[in-house]
Amino acid sequence: MHYPPLTITFLGTGTSSGVPMIACNCAVCTSNNQKDNRLRSSILVQSPGTTLVVDTTPDFRYQMLRSKVQKLDAVVFTHPHKDHIAGLDDVKAFNYFGHNAVEVYANALTQKALKNEFYYAFTKEKYPGIPEISLNEIDEQEFRVGDIPIIPIKVWHLNMPVLGFRFGKFTYITDANRIEEVEKEKIRGSEILVLNALRQKEHISHFTLSQAIAVADELQIPQCYFTHISHQLGLHDEVSAALPPNRRLAYDLLQLQC
Repeated sequence: MHYPPLTITFLGTGTSSGVPMIACNCAVCTSNNQKDNRLRSSILVQSPGTTLVVDTTPDFRYQMLRSKVQKLDAVVFTHPHKDHIAGLDDVKAFNYFGHNAVEVYANALTQKALKNEFYYAFTKEKYPGIPEISLNEIDEQEFRVGDIPIIPIKVWHLNMPVLGFRFGKFTYITDANRIEEVEKEKIRGSEILVLNALRQKEHISHFTLSQAIAVADELQIPQCYFTHISHQLGLHDEVSAALPPNRRLAYDLLQLQC
């Protein structure tokens, strides 16, 4: 299968509260290092012909402005938690300038949440200025957005199924604490893997840093980046200095070519 060259931009690498966290005065939240400032987790995927984002966070508007995104063909959703869907309303700017609806790809669970949270976009009688969205239901079958083939990977966020996505040699997984063996096979062979690594201490529904490293090592991934990071993980530079070779913390605005 042919995969176009891709540019991946980390629009945000923080957990649901972002970093710094409101009202927190810890060393991470008061750090002057820009790499310790993390918007909510999302990526921008760009090929020569297609631009899509994975998830629309509460920071979506600013993320689009900060990265100077001029067109958006599609949104692909991982799951329906608020920190991954809250910014969907702001696709209306792309409707206005692109003169068309934005294609949205989501599983049935996430579509239900979108129709509830953004009910006004799905009513029969629509008023001017609402987001124009074309919903496409996905499951675990491969699909395509423009010239980009996408393979969904089902992972578990405690008891919630979440979709990760493989884009050629690049795989992106957020909000997971368990991956079944059959789904790991979809990840094998990736050259770059992105995994959530919330903090050092055990968590009920997220991989810890050591658990994420273990997954990358088990699957023999050449390069792994960690995202969906809490202030509890520690200072970016200090944590990075202790990581094994080719295991790195992602940070906002990091770009990868693959």
